[in-house]
Formats: sequence, structure tokens, C-alpha cells
Amino acid sequence: MIKIQNLSKHYGTLKAVDDVSFEVKTGEILGLLGPNAAGKTTTMRVLTCYMPPTSGNIEVDNLNIRDNSMGIRRRIGYLPEDAPLYEDMNPLEYLGFIGEIRDIRGTEFRERMKKIIDTCGLKGVLKQEIGQLSKGYRQRVGLAQAMLHNPDILVLDEPTSGLDPNQIVEIRNLIKELGKEKTVVLSTHILPEVQATCDRAVIINKGKIVADGKLEELQSGFQGVEKVYLELKAPMEEALAGISRLNDVKLVTEQSISPADQLWAYRIESTRGSDPREDLFRLAVDKNWTLLEMRKEQANLEEIFRELTRN
Repeated sequence: MIKIQNLSKHYGTLKAVDDVSFEVKTGEILGLLGPNAAGKTTTMRVLTCYMPPTSGNIEVDNLNIRDNSMGIRRRIGYLPEDAPLYEDMNPLEYLGFIGEIRDIRGTEFRERMKKIIDTCGLKGVLKQEIGQLSKGYRQRVGLAQAMLHNPDILVLDEPTSGLDPNQIVEIRNLIKELGKEKTVVLSTHILPEVQATCDRAVIINKGKIVADGKLEELQSGFQGVEKVYLELKAPMEEALAGISRLNDVKLVTEQSISPADQLWAYRIESTRGSDPREDLFRLAVDKNWTLLEMRKEQANLEEIFRELTRN
């Protein structure tokens, strides 16, 4: 669907995007994640043919941005971070204006309007001035204009920026619904946004890609070891020694829960690719320890993000 190849965009001596390459599959919701000024918005502006690249290329359905700009624009719906809304218009007038620009008329326009109004939940605010709407409803209007021409691809730049928690949940749910029918690329620096919405994340920092993969792949690949959290009712020294002798166990750290009751928590690191949980269970049974909890742990996205974008 989308193939970005060695993309660079320079502003004078500033390399906003520096030799970036990745692909987006049909039907995928991709999160372009990074801190402010990482190059996310610039990448989206080049992808949507808003500006040309310094070097490299982007292909959308085998059309490249250098030779087929208009063809690509017809396939993409774009919602910038600050949506270009005319605040003295109401949503009905504004979407009619967008329909004229897109040359959507007659029966086709009426059918598209009916579906978009329902999908974006705009029925109750169609005749209110856009300037009087909440930020959440303005985002919905922005999404409606991006979807009016029924594009195969939606490109959304910081779609929940400035929204309150309830509005964020509403927009996230809307994006997930749209992802059932369309390919979606969204940029954000908000980690829960990616976890709640996206199938895959590309992390970009200072114009370069520093990670690319499904969230579970990033989490398991980043930590380099397997981690298990264990809670036991057992003599602490005996448990510590027994766990440490298990195959593949590299490090055991203990934490007191209730020493008087011999309740302890252990964090266990083992060789990558191993899974010591079965051995831990058998050890607890053999020693007649009470096993209260055991679970695998992974590095969370926040830890990965901080590590990869620290410099």
C-alpha cells in the first residue's frame, strides 16, 4: 500500500527527516511515534504531497509522489494537527465546500454525507458554527473532511492533541473502527495512543527510525532477557538459593512483602528465549511453598521510548 524509500527532507542545514524507509500494509493501523520535532509531521507532509522530499521517494499503490501527486492525493485523506476548518461555517456548509473542491456532487455527495455524518457522530451539531464546537467535535469535523472522498488511506497527525480524556477515548474508538475498512497512519508522541489504537509502531527520533515492529515484538526484543515476577510464601534464603540454581536463571532480586508471614516477591531474569515458569512451579511444589502469583514481565512501551529517544 505505502512504501517509503530512503526519504530525506532538509530545511537548510537541518535534517528534519534523514534517510527514512518503512512500509505500511493494506488494512494496517501504523503509529508513527516520537518526541516533538522528531520528524513525524514532516514525513506526513511529504507522504500527503503537501511538500516535496529533498531525496528519496514514496509510493502509494505503485504511484510515486514525484510523478503522480494528484493520483496519490485522491487516495489519501489527511487530517493535520491543526485542521483547516472555517469556524464561521457550520459542518454542513463546510463539508459541502469540501465536496465541491473534491468534485463530489449529486447522489454520490448525498450518500457520502449521510455515511460520514453517521460515522463521525455529527448529526447533532450540523447547524452549529464550527467555532462554537468543542475541540472533540472539531476533530470529528476534520476527520469527516478527510474521509468525504472515501479514500483508501487516512493520515492523521496528532489526532487527539488537546482533547479531554473522554474525547480521547471517543476519537480512539472512531479510529479503530475506521481501521477495519481503511489503512491508517497516525503520528503521536502519546504512548497510550499507540498501545490503544495501533497494530504496529515506527519510532522516529531526530529524523531517523530507531525502532519498527509490532508492540509485542518491540517489548520482547528490547529487554534482551526473559523476566518473571513471582510471589511466594516461603523461607526467603531457601527460596532465593533454590531459584538461583535453576537452569537459565541469571539474576534473582527479592522484595519484602510481609517478612513475619514469610511473604516475598522475586523478580527473576533468565536467558533470552527461555521460560523458567514450569521449573519455578515444580520447585514450589517440591518444597511445599505457597505460590501466590507468577507472571512474565515485558519492558513497557514507555521504557522503550525513553531509552530509544534519550539522546
